[in-house]
Amino acid sequence: MAFFYYKGIKLKLHSQVYEPAEDTFLLAENLKIREGDIALDMGTGTGIIALLMAKKAKFVLGVDINPIAVELAKENAKINEIKNVEFRVSDLFENVEGKFDIITFNSPYLPGEAEELKEPIDLALIGGMRGKEVLDRFISQVKDYLKPNGIVQIVQSSITGVEDTIEKLTKLGFKVEITAKERYFFEEILVITAKLNESS
Repeated sequence: MAFFYYKGIKLKLHSQVYEPAEDTFLLAENLKIREGDIALDMGTGTGIIALLMAKKAKFVLGVDINPIAVELAKENAKINEIKNVEFRVSDLFENVEGKFDIITFNSPYLPGEAEELKEPIDLALIGGMRGKEVLDRFISQVKDYLKPNGIVQIVQSSITGVEDTIEKLTKLGFKVEITAKERYFFEEILVITAKLNESS
């Protein structure tokens, strides 16, 4: 049984669930969670981001399209005795209701055909033919689930059109900035932080 330790959290891992990696840690180090927030972690995987946010948040909902990830995240919440979280299966916002102060999404960003989605783990990696169809769907819906002055934090790779993401969010009335980035072999991983203007 593989376990992983990070920032005081003990995580059980599973071969069919995305294992926390550089992109996860970049988001974890730059979370804009505030005391008392109601938070949503999209594509929660092992639950690591949701569990980290739960230390400050009033309540965190973590969702994932992969049922194995959801069961694992529930187990990880139990292991760490974190009670103010809930995990459920959802294809993006399909099973989400209400509005949130902060929504995080470490989106899948590898280009790939639908036929390549053979195992649950592939859903965490392949984001569509161009690598960002899943992210574009998320962006088109996210505003409906944010409170006034709500914040969205997205992890994205430079290989899948960061400028396009920033443009889409700006058009929706967000104030957008890149709040963290790290360079790897052939790409940069960035954290895009977008704040919804109250009047938008």
